[in-house]
Parts: sequence; structure tokens; C-alpha cells
Amino acid sequence: MAISFFQRLSRAIVGKSRVDDNTLDAIEEALIESDMGVDTTLKIIDALEERVAKDKFMSREELFDMLRSEIAALMEPCARPAPDFSSCKPYVILVVGVNGVGKTTTIGKLALKFRKQGLKVLLGAADTFRAAAVDQLEIWAGRAGVDIVRQQMGSDPAAVAYDTVKSAIARQSDVVLIDTAGRLHNRIDLMNELSKIRNSVRKVLPQAPSEVLLVLDASTGQNAFQQAKEFARATDISSLALTKMDGSARGGVAVGLVDQFGIPIRFLGVGEGIDDIKDFNTEDFVHSLFEEENLNGK
Repeated sequence: MAISFFQRLSRAIVGKSRVDDNTLDAIEEALIESDMGVDTTLKIIDALEERVAKDKFMSREELFDMLRSEIAALMEPCARPAPDFSSCKPYVILVVGVNGVGKTTTIGKLALKFRKQGLKVLLGAADTFRAAAVDQLEIWAGRAGVDIVRQQMGSDPAAVAYDTVKSAIARQSDVVLIDTAGRLHNRIDLMNELSKIRNSVRKVLPQAPSEVLLVLDASTGQNAFQQAKEFARATDISSLALTKMDGSARGGVAVGLVDQFGIPIRFLGVGEGIDDIKDFNTEDFVHSLFEEENLNGK
């Protein structure tokens, strides 16, 4: 079983009543081991050093309160208001991410989530290069009870995206989720492909896409940072969805990603079921880190 964020911190300060350099070093190590990233960890440690400079004697709860406060401050980008689907109809979400992170699964979960909110949802299968990707998305569309636009394997992704948005307008859909090829191949190729898809949908709907959602696997640690960096260079990412966030052991990844990229987390995948996705809430997230509670409430 993975060691939780809370457990790592508790081990770092066990038996210590004074916040000295050794204590700070132990906390720094615990934060880095939690995949928070070096830059974000040092930012937190620097803030702690300033706050304990006058009073080095404090209880564990006082120290944890400081850490809660610092982490909450780093998560500030997540406090931005959620996008308003009524601001554009259809509201087009371009979903990006590498193969294997749960991108297509996340689309299926979101499709059901939005449909339950009373929204008319349409999926676009623009990941036309990977074998069975289109079939997989069609299965999720069936589970979610929504329609899908698909073409043959190897079709031009931009053409699929174009047809999807055009169809969404004709069907008066509220939300469109477009799956894209999950390949971190040559960065120029990735940039060109995503730009082509953007230009294609804008021929139908000038303000599209309304959102570019990057899906990352929280269990991959530093690989998630590298993927975020590559996609951020290739296109304008507006939000994140983290999969496999079924406990607080991976919470450090979330903190580091938001701090380093300034992109809000919108959704958390917390299990394998189609209902196992939830909106990100900063207060609940920080609470889960320090209370050893799983993010899915189990």
C-alpha cells in the first residue's frame, strides 16, 4: 500500500519539538518523495523557514497548519470559477494526453457526468491512429448514453473534429468532447496536429475550442510533469484532469503541477467505474492530504 502524504510528513517530524534545519531537511525530503517536485518543495520550505524564524518551538498541529496554508496558497489557480457551458453552444472541449493515462476513459466518465447534469453531449473520435481507440470511445459513449461521431481508422483527425462540431451544431448539443491522438512524438508534429484540429473546428465555430483539457496519470510522478511541459509547449492548456487519484499518496503531484504550470485542476479520476470522477475542490483536497482520507471518500 502506498504511503500517504500525511504519513510521510508524520515520519519526518516524529519525536521533534523544535523546527530546526534537520526538521526542515526531513520535511523537504518528504515533500520531494511525494512527487511535489523540487521547485515547489523549495518554495514551501523557504516559506516555512520565514514563518518559524521567530519561534522554533511549535506543536505538530501548528506545523501542519503552516503546511496546509502554504499548499492551499499554491493551489490558488484552482479557485478560478469553473467554465460556464452556456457561454458557448456547443461548448467544445479538446481532450489531450498521452496513451495510457486514461484519456478515453475520462472522456466517457465526463460524458455521463455532463449528461446527468441535463446537458446534451456529443463525442468526437479524433484519435484515429491508435488501433481500437475509436472502438473504445464508442463503447464508452454507449455506457454514458451519448452520441458519437466517428470515421474510419487512419482518417484525418482534423476532419473528424470538424464533422463533430458541425454535427453538434445541427443536433443542438450543449457539450462536445473531442478525443485526440495520444502520441508524444516529435513536438513539432504534435503542435501541428493540434493546431490543425483547432483551425478545423474554428471553421465551424470561430470561438472553439472552449477548453483544452490535459489528462495526466497521477501515479506516474515526474513523468506527469514532463508530459504537461510537452503539451503546454504544443498548445494552450486551460485545465487538467488527474486520473488514479484514489488516495492522498499522490497528492504531491497535484500541488506541483498547479504550482509549476498555473493551470487549474478541474477533475479527479478516483476509480475504475464510470461514476468515479469528481470535480476538484481545493479545500477538500488539502484536507485529504492531512487527514489520511482518500479523495474518493472510501
